[in-house]
Amino acid sequence: MPTPQNSPRMLALNTLLAVERGQYGNIAVDTALKRTPLSEPDRHLYTALVYGVIERKTTLEYLLGRLASRPLGELDATVRLALCMGLYQLIYLDRVPDHAALDETVSLVPRKVSGFVNAVLRAYLRFEASLPRLPDGSRAPRENKLTTPDDWMARFPELTNPMEAMAVSCGAPVSLCETFAGALGYDRALSVLTAFGEKPPITVRGNTLTTTDEALATAFTAEGMEVLPALYAPHALRVPEGALTATKAFAEGSFFIQDEASQLCVAALDARPGDIVADTCACPGSKSFGIALSMENKGEVHAFDLHKSKLSLITGGAERLGLSIVTAEERDARCPDPDLLGKCDRVLCDVPCSGLGVIAKKPEIRHKDLTESTRLPAIQAAILEASAGYLKPGGVLVYSTCTILTAENQEVVTAFLAAHPEFEPLDFTFPAKGGEVTDIVSEGGMATLLPDVNRTDGFFIARLRRKE
Repeated sequence: MPTPQNSPRMLALNTLLAVERGQYGNIAVDTALKRTPLSEPDRHLYTALVYGVIERKTTLEYLLGRLASRPLGELDATVRLALCMGLYQLIYLDRVPDHAALDETVSLVPRKVSGFVNAVLRAYLRFEASLPRLPDGSRAPRENKLTTPDDWMARFPELTNPMEAMAVSCGAPVSLCETFAGALGYDRALSVLTAFGEKPPITVRGNTLTTTDEALATAFTAEGMEVLPALYAPHALRVPEGALTATKAFAEGSFFIQDEASQLCVAALDARPGDIVADTCACPGSKSFGIALSMENKGEVHAFDLHKSKLSLITGGAERLGLSIVTAEERDARCPDPDLLGKCDRVLCDVPCSGLGVIAKKPEIRHKDLTESTRLPAIQAAILEASAGYLKPGGVLVYSTCTILTAENQEVVTAFLAAHPEFEPLDFTFPAKGGEVTDIVSEGGMATLLPDVNRTDGFFIARLRRKE
């Protein structure tokens, strides 16, 4: 019997097809959920399938290439993605029984290929049965001897290339593995990519104008959510899961969602009440909000962004949080506002980047064409150059990205400092709040945060000061 169009699996298949056609995963998911109301369990299954298949595409397609009797390139997109969804359920979703994964996947495809799909999934179950199991009967590759690239190479002798083995093990394209290995070394690249495969908690920043961290934690707990303490940031709370935007606290403007790395970027800026601040690439606005809170809603925060269509994210968010000092304006960051030149106490320059530090939250980024990133350092340098003009003597500028590539980070800042002796690096330290992570200590005013070390987004922060 065919699967209903509004079932979580059919909805996931259609969403994955939309992503393959070029739509962003988070936008496709939000659109689908708005159009098709789902129960909470079905919602969890739907999102797990969409984001899981995107994240593990390299792994799943590698297995399909070994299990299917037809070449992967000859498979219709619907059939290929349905098979990926079936494999994902068999491998990674322990709560889905094998028979349900098989039957439901077969029902997604036309009858003429149902036998083929059934045969491929059963071939995986036979392969899985040959794998060593733990005493608890665990079947997931991460738990039964298919954890590392070496494990995969031992099981599949044709995997002789370490980069390809890393790709299959971590669910990342070979090109991304090579890029990270070139920047970080093989072992650290493997560690970072493994960390990107773990589901991060949602991190929020409390609105200190209206509530306290303790009161916000109590509000989340009252709605049945687990709350974890911050790792570094002073007003951060971590929530492993939950519909945060549906809470009473969100409606009341008691918090906004912001990763701890992003919060530390704001902390490094150290804006103070009465300051004049320029946030030159501000959308969606969380850093502007954090800056305004640091300033106790006293002073001026000029939030600029290239895209006029996104400015409502800033104005709407500021209104919800009760932040009256934030103003949003369309502006290319390479063309600064002449009325603000030399007048700002603080400048945040959070430049457009490759986004390779937020793969855990945006899994489709791992499949980006990395050649597109080669043009970014020139744009980033131009934005930094222009943004620096806002600062008055003694003012502080923070340059940041959500990537971990030195070409977009250290190299841009180092070149700027070499060309501008009137600027100097300003070191900073963020002490760890517990034993889970270590202190963040900058070198030459720069620090790179890594998901495996700091348990945050991959992020870069540079702090500079204009000499008196």
